[in-house]
Amino acid sequence: MIKQLSVLGVVPARGGSVRLPGKNIKKLAGVPLIEYTFRATRDSKYLDRVIVVTDDDAIGMFAQEHDVDWPFREPEDLADGTKSDFDFFEYTLRWLQDNEGYRPDIIVQLRPTSPLRTAAQIDAAIELLVKNPEADSVRTVTEPEQSPYKMYGINSEGYLEPLLSVPGETESFNLPQQKLPKTYKHVGYVDVMWRRTIMEKGIMTGSHIIPLVLDGAISGINTPDDWELYEYLIRKKEDGSKK
Repeated sequence: MIKQLSVLGVVPARGGSVRLPGKNIKKLAGVPLIEYTFRATRDSKYLDRVIVVTDDDAIGMFAQEHDVDWPFREPEDLADGTKSDFDFFEYTLRWLQDNEGYRPDIIVQLRPTSPLRTAAQIDAAIELLVKNPEADSVRTVTEPEQSPYKMYGINSEGYLEPLLSVPGETESFNLPQQKLPKTYKHVGYVDVMWRRTIMEKGIMTGSHIIPLVLDGAISGINTPDDWELYEYLIRKKEDGSKK
């Protein structure tokens, strides 16, 4: 709890994955992927409760074995991959209210596909939202490998068109990187929002989003190549800590 506000951590962990079957409990560097998230939540100063929401019995039972609540089985229509994060979280919060009378003030989304996330990052995001009560949410972001000002779309005639342009510049994409506006990409390590943002405003993150900028953060695991990269990074980190 922080400033008398109750904080719920939600780990969304659907069972289905086309590119990486069973990835949430598949071992990454010798540890089930989802366990990295559970470890980070245990070290958080502010999380009052952590739940996993899944349609997969193996994931749910694994969570319970690691002292993480699995209050309900995710309905099939939410787990088929066609629903938005908003649909998922609205259902979760409504279920908790209707079945437990539980109404947390702050919701923390903790995707199991970000195993490098730390408890310090979780707590920093929560603190940031509490310090900015007028905001709708906090999102973790980092600078992209390539500026979107150097990216293109393809028009109806098949020609490249700049995705973004700097006012007053005819060819923004030819400017040096340091002359381009700063941009950030969402990495999804931690997303924190007020309950009211979801349940009263009817939106997931809203228009007033506070950034928590993480240096060197990378996007989550979605492909076999991502898996190999994270395995390398985790083993490298482990080897470094032994020295």
